[in-house]
Amino acid sequence: MKKILVANRGEIALRVMRSAKEMGIKTVAVYSEADRNAPFVKYADEAVCIGPPPSSKSYLNGDKIIEVCKQLQVDGIHPGYGFLSENADFARKVKAAGITFIGPSAEAMEIMGDKLSAKAAAKKFKVPMVPGSEGAIKDLAEAISVAKATGFPLLIKASAGGGGKGMRLVEKIEEVEEQMQLAMSEAKSAFGDDAVFIEKFVSGPRHIEIQVLADNFGNIVYLFERECSIQRRHQKVIEEAPSSVLTPELRKQMGECAVNVSKACNYSGAGTVEFLVDDKLNFYFLEMNTRLQVEHPVTEMITGLDLVKEQIKVARNEKLSFGQNDLQINGHALEVRVYAEDPANNFLPDIGKLSTYQIPKGTGVRVDDGFEEGMDIPIYYDPMIAKLISHGKDRNEAISRMLRAISEYKITGVETTLGFCSFVLQHEAFVSGKFDTNFIKHHYKPEMLVKENAEEAEVAALVSAFLMNERKTVETPADTGFVKKSKWKQNRVQ
Repeated sequence: MKKILVANRGEIALRVMRSAKEMGIKTVAVYSEADRNAPFVKYADEAVCIGPPPSSKSYLNGDKIIEVCKQLQVDGIHPGYGFLSENADFARKVKAAGITFIGPSAEAMEIMGDKLSAKAAAKKFKVPMVPGSEGAIKDLAEAISVAKATGFPLLIKASAGGGGKGMRLVEKIEEVEEQMQLAMSEAKSAFGDDAVFIEKFVSGPRHIEIQVLADNFGNIVYLFERECSIQRRHQKVIEEAPSSVLTPELRKQMGECAVNVSKACNYSGAGTVEFLVDDKLNFYFLEMNTRLQVEHPVTEMITGLDLVKEQIKVARNEKLSFGQNDLQINGHALEVRVYAEDPANNFLPDIGKLSTYQIPKGTGVRVDDGFEEGMDIPIYYDPMIAKLISHGKDRNEAISRMLRAISEYKITGVETTLGFCSFVLQHEAFVSGKFDTNFIKHHYKPEMLVKENAEEAEVAALVSAFLMNERKTVETPADTGFVKKSKWKQNRVQ
């Protein structure tokens, strides 16, 4: 494999290209008109504009991307995450064109891409399941019957869903009909499929996922877990590895279940098996993501592996160079997602120009980003600016490094989630490890961040005023030659 096209944009495109370059592989970027001056476009060996800003006319145009591959004699396509990364039809077209798709087979994507077929496949290996319906709910009568058998509260979920779309919480029998109709309508709109199923609502759930890696020769390993319970709108904001609640025994059980889920769909490459863990540490299969995850860097930090390189090696039909017994956890890692969102205004996107953009540096800090100072954040795509990662010898050091890195990250022009992430990392619930996916609901209100920001601004103003007053006293009288030195002279306000 001598040349790879990255069918994606932003930080993940740049991240894939860097690993490819280290392997001596040439890279091709495809970009929309909105990303013409983006860093990933400049970094690639070759770059081709494939359409206007809307993703439907550019990054989702699989036929155009394959056409570029043929023109430039590309050997493989890395899809990153999002866009076409879990599109089975695209994977088939890539294979039919004689190009290697750096990811699992289209068949594995189809099995795991539908939550119902994924559950059916995993069930054959006796992977624990959340109680609920066996398959899609066909009508209201069946929904009511299953709801009574499952018990309340429960969730009505879209079969083809993700990211919280097509998901409805139902707390009593009278709500079933309305919430089912709303879930089906939203599922149809978001995924083109209105199939829904019922699942018991797990109390105090933690969202814990297992990273798996499989080759084409039946070798599968699990690369431990990631804790992804800090979420807003059912989407992750902070991730860490390992989890603070898993025992070695539970880690092994979940890891082996993740391997079995991979076997159930004959998986190949890097993937993630997601679980819900309740307040009694019972775990239940949730779904499998058949691609690289946004939060994969925390796994890389604790294992020392480059997951993109491993994906490429598997795609080149190489065997895994290590087994399960060769793997061990090294320290602790955290990732915060830096979104252009306003946490004080219900995390609404805050699109604009990055007037100031200075990333943190130093020991144990990594930044995966796709922007530079002065760039506009396009309105057409996900508002994530960067992923900020820290690594330490233990959880406390990883948290301390992350807080230091957040304080050094300078962004003006847009509101970001950095302040919110700092708030979370210092909260007693997070520090103690006693939190779940309801962290925002139980511990956060927008006015908390507004108050905190106001207090910081007030302190900064007071210190600034004091320094100004002190500087006025530092003078050299002409008749004495005396210099009054302020003890604050070398201090500075950040």
